[in-house]
Amino acid sequence: MTSDDRPTLADRVRSALASVIDPEIRRPVTELDMVRSVEVHDGEGPDGARVTVGIDLTIAGCPMKSTLVREVTAATEAVDGVASADVELGVMSPEQRAALRSRLRGGTGDPVIPFSQPGSLTKVYAVASGKGGVGKSSVTANLAAAMAADGLSVGVVDADIYGFSIPRMLGVDRQPTRVDSMLLPPVEHGVKVVSIGMFVPEGQPVVWRGPMLHRALEQFLADVFWGDLDVLLLDLPPGTGDIAISVAQLLPGSEILVVTTPQAAAAEVAERAGSIATQTNQGVVGVVENMSWLTQPDGSRLEVFGSGGGQRVADRLADTLGADVPLLGQVPLDVAVRAAGDDGTPVVLSDPDAPGAQVLRDVARGLATRSRGLAGMRLNLSPVSR
Repeated sequence: MTSDDRPTLADRVRSALASVIDPEIRRPVTELDMVRSVEVHDGEGPDGARVTVGIDLTIAGCPMKSTLVREVTAATEAVDGVASADVELGVMSPEQRAALRSRLRGGTGDPVIPFSQPGSLTKVYAVASGKGGVGKSSVTANLAAAMAADGLSVGVVDADIYGFSIPRMLGVDRQPTRVDSMLLPPVEHGVKVVSIGMFVPEGQPVVWRGPMLHRALEQFLADVFWGDLDVLLLDLPPGTGDIAISVAQLLPGSEILVVTTPQAAAAEVAERAGSIATQTNQGVVGVVENMSWLTQPDGSRLEVFGSGGGQRVADRLADTLGADVPLLGQVPLDVAVRAAGDDGTPVVLSDPDAPGAQVLRDVARGLATRSRGLAGMRLNLSPVSR
C-alpha cells in the first residue's frame, strides 16, 4: 500500500464511528447516515489533530443527544492521531427522515406489523389473567428484564390500556421519540417499551371504547420501530375483552401465557382467560402461579391464598385445548418483588438471588429457548398434483 492509498485521519474517524450505536434505534450512526461531516483541524502534528464531527439528530429535541455526544467524542478521541474532538449537532431534513423511515421499514415507508409477517422469527407472548391483582404486569416486566439480561432483544407492549403500569415497573419516564409518523420506543434495562401511560397526563384516566382500543394496539405494533426482536411480550388487561381479541387478530402467531394465584376463585377466572385460545386459534404456552406462598422465618411455607390453583388451571386448559399446558413456575410472595417493581428495577436485576427472582428467571429462560410456532409462517411448500 502506497502513502496515497492509506486511509486519511478523517476516514479512520468515520470507521471508528461505526462502533457508536444510536441509543434509540440500536444501529450504528454511520449506517443511519447521521454522520454529516468529519473535519480535521491543525494538521496531524506530533500532538495529534483536533477533529470536529457533525452529527444530524433525528429530531431537534432528541432526548438521547447527550449520550450520542459523549459516545461520538469517545470513539473519535480513541483514534490514533486525534488529540481532541468536538461534536456539532444538527437535525435531519424532512427528506433525510423520510429516507431513514424507509430504510428502517425495509424499503417502504408504509407501516406494517412486522411480527405478523410470514418471515418473522420473533416469539410473541401475550401475558393474560382472568382478573386483576394477580401480578401479571410484575411477571411481564421481570420476564422481559431477565431475557434482556441474557442478551436477547426484547420488547414490551403495555396493552393494559386502562390499568397501565409497565412504565413504572421498568423505570421508563419519557415518551417515545417521534420521527414524523414513526415512534422510537424508550429503552430501559435493555427492554424496548411502549405504553399509553407515556402519552396521558399523570392521574388522567383513559376512557375509550372498543374501536379506539384496537387502533391504539395496532399503532403500538405498526407505528413503533421495534427492530429485530427475539421476544415481544404484551401485558394484556384482565379478562377476555376487546384487547385480547385484537391481539389474536393482529398477531395470529402469538401464544398466551396465563398468570394466576393459587386461590380457587382466581384460578377459575384464569382458566377462562386461557380458554379464549379455543376461539382465537392461539396456543397456550403455559401457566405461571404467582403469590404461591410466604416463607416464614423458620423456613416453613404459609399458603396465604391456598394452594394448587396454578396446576388446576394448567390441567384444565390441557383438557380443553387437547395439548400440553405446563405449570412453568410458582413465584412465592416476596417483598423484594414488590419493592423492585415500585422502584423501576425488576427484582431479577436488583436482587437476582431473591426466591421470586430465581423462579422468574427460570421461566424467562424456558420461554426464550422455545421454538417459535408455525402459525402465520411461510413453509415454502408447493402443492403436488397426482
